[in-house]
Amino acid sequence: MDRIEVRLPIKLGQFIKLACLADTGSQARDMIEMGDITVDGVIERRRGYQLQGGEIVALMTARGEIAVEVADIC
Repeated sequence: MDRIEVRLPIKLGQFIKLACLADTGSQARDMIEMGDITVDGVIERRRGYQLQGGEIVALMTARGEIAVEVADIC
């Protein structure tokens, strides 16, 4: 699993783009609204959800799950 370092807190929609799970903000929004994104195993449908660090953000695809860990820039 990859670990993505960002300045915290960060909104879920922004993190999805930074983690290269989506190419655009509208694509990230669509993924979230469709229930394709989980945070620590729970479907999260709020694009503005604030990530604090340590969470596992995952994208469910037809091929399986792509998961990344949210980490603070030290």
